[in-house]
Amino acid sequence: MQKNQQSTIASDYTYCEDIIKNHSKNIYYALSNLPKDKAQAVYAIYAFCRIAEDCVLKNRTSSLQFAALDQLANELDRFAAGQEADRPLWRALREVFNRFTMDIQPFYEQLTGQRMSIYFKTPSNLRSLEVYSKYAAGSVGKMMLPIIAGSATSDLNDAAEDLGIAMQLTHILRNVGKDYREKGRIYLPKEEMERYGYSELSLSEGQITKSFVEMWEHLAQHAEFLYDNVAQRIGEIDEDSRFAVLLSVHVCQGILNSVRKRGYDCINHKNYVSTVEIAKLVSERGYQL
Repeated sequence: MQKNQQSTIASDYTYCEDIIKNHSKNIYYALSNLPKDKAQAVYAIYAFCRIAEDCVLKNRTSSLQFAALDQLANELDRFAAGQEADRPLWRALREVFNRFTMDIQPFYEQLTGQRMSIYFKTPSNLRSLEVYSKYAAGSVGKMMLPIIAGSATSDLNDAAEDLGIAMQLTHILRNVGKDYREKGRIYLPKEEMERYGYSELSLSEGQITKSFVEMWEHLAQHAEFLYDNVAQRIGEIDEDSRFAVLLSVHVCQGILNSVRKRGYDCINHKNYVSTVEIAKLVSERGYQL
């Protein structure tokens, strides 16, 4: 019986790992450097977040999107009560909760972030964009905290949120054109667009103007400020997790630099960091751990 249970949980973790491997190769490469038990736990968290996001992405109407999120919320309620569905995601998460001192609240915050995205409006300013990012991605950092910083003696929730928010900003700055073309969304704050004199018309025409570059840099430097906040507290997380977390930071900084190298064209082209570039990035900018 025990052998069958071990085989099942191994299969469940593989299910979760395949999700992150298929949808976020760069972050998968970084987080796979965690010890096996921690990496598996993070894969399960990512799988939950991806399934939550798919509730919105894979349904065309708001009523269907809300229904899918409500169903997932109900399943999370059952999980919180110890009565989860007998499916790979929930079996894997139960194993994670059994092994680590987890907090259920960030999982609900993730669902709040997805609900916020259904009635999306272009953020009025950077602060409103950060609030959205806090729920959509800062929650992920807080989910991971008991896994990567179980021995921490100080409160690292702010740093975990900063990491998630910075990653969300990086994702936005990488996909300006894609989000506009495929979703009809502009995540760039209205206040920043007005301040730098960049219009939706310019975006629709794919224009990379001086004003766009200045606005993009302003937002990118804010993300980099948040990454620096995380890096400064790296010594407070578990020693066996520091390299993977820093590598995640370097990967995301590398994505921002790849946009810069392409002349800031994140409207007409996809920017990414290759595994070779990641290795070089770590070698050149690695921290002494």
